[in-house]
Amino acid sequence: MLTSITDGILCCLTGKAASLVMPVDSSEPADTFEFVEVKPGRVLRVRHIMPERRAPVVTEENQVKEPEQEKGSGNSNNSSSVHCKRKITVYRNGQLVIENLGDVLHSEIVQCQDGDLEPCSTVEVELADYKEVPTSPEPKPAPPLSMVGEQKPAPPPRRRRRKPKRMVMIDSEREISSCKGTHSDVALFFVHGVGGSLDIWGSQLDFFSRLGYEVIAPDLAGHGASTAPHIAAAYTFYALAEDMRAIFKKYARKRNILIGHSYGVSFCTFLAHEYPDQVHKVVMINGGGPTALEPSLCSIFQLPSCVLHCLSPCLAWSFLKAGFAHQGAKEKQLLKQGNAFNVNPFVLRAMMSGQYWPEGDEVYHAELTVPILLVHGMYDKFVPIDEDQRMAEILLFAFLKVIEEGSHMVMMECPDTVNTLLHEFFLWEPDMSKKNAAKTDPDKTVIVNGVVAQTPKPNKPMDK
Repeated sequence: MLTSITDGILCCLTGKAASLVMPVDSSEPADTFEFVEVKPGRVLRVRHIMPERRAPVVTEENQVKEPEQEKGSGNSNNSSSVHCKRKITVYRNGQLVIENLGDVLHSEIVQCQDGDLEPCSTVEVELADYKEVPTSPEPKPAPPLSMVGEQKPAPPPRRRRRKPKRMVMIDSEREISSCKGTHSDVALFFVHGVGGSLDIWGSQLDFFSRLGYEVIAPDLAGHGASTAPHIAAAYTFYALAEDMRAIFKKYARKRNILIGHSYGVSFCTFLAHEYPDQVHKVVMINGGGPTALEPSLCSIFQLPSCVLHCLSPCLAWSFLKAGFAHQGAKEKQLLKQGNAFNVNPFVLRAMMSGQYWPEGDEVYHAELTVPILLVHGMYDKFVPIDEDQRMAEILLFAFLKVIEEGSHMVMMECPDTVNTLLHEFFLWEPDMSKKNAAKTDPDKTVIVNGVVAQTPKPNKPMDK
């Protein structure tokens, strides 16, 4: 604590920033780490684990035969084709109306469904405050009819037609199939958030690499062992998003699954929007609501870097208390092993001030046609659960799972639960055999937070 205060005072007197991020020590094999120069002088550390696969078998006819475990890729008959058709209308009064016109996979709050199809439905919500979603208004009683002699009743007043401000149409076909570790065209990308590093994914990287998956996890600029430019413009959302685009283009396969945590969810959303044909599925862990990013002007992170350097022990303690459901020796060790919240104060301040992404609003998220799994830790003090519930309502294919014993760093607190949940989602594919049965059912609808949806059925695990 005294060292931090001394360094902060010297920083203020000399006008120089404290030492920048240095490469962190890691017990992982050196051959799994790569350093990628995304721009001149901008180098990111990437952990890339390429599984060992069986070599192709050469037959007598000199034709290469694929090994048995390579069967069942995205081009096989196991994939399901889903018609994604949506009409999104934004009115001038801030009202958002989403009409699902195609085959819509049922989105169930808190629990994952087995991919049942629901009939066409309409979602009508207000953009003003996503935490207070208006419910369906009670029907107003009709005014009494005045009968004077044989005078006809007055016709009802004509409803003024609203003029839409913006209208978006989505009409596409998406192939959804299970992704196994034995499929050579599948790659998993893990993106951490502010103050983290690729080491927070240690349990997930080891688990899925053992299953045969190719995994890629980068350190954001200024985090972990990546370079830390001393310029605030290097840490804006768009600068970091371009870094992730470069990493994605370098390692992407035919079918890619993006897994993001906290701020990293925004970069996964960006990539899924930019590369819809290559992104197969997305996992959002404690990412928050589908709102445009805008930095807070009344945040502690707006203080000078030297002041933040003095407060770094308090900030680390606050992150430990808010990021974990429990604050014991195990959680402190996890925080140390994951190198979380161990970044330069200048980088931290620039990251928080650079979270400006006006395009990432509700319409932007509603345009996504990729299946998405939402994971939320019940004790998360950074992201309220109603934000992830709101995200589940806006997204086209969304499953929300709440882990009761987890918090913001749920992938470190409950690695086995998260790994199992993610693996089931990777292997999941929609059951299209129930399509006709869903269409023949009568229109039974319920209203949940202003969303008109099909009557929920008993919870079932996702198909493996």
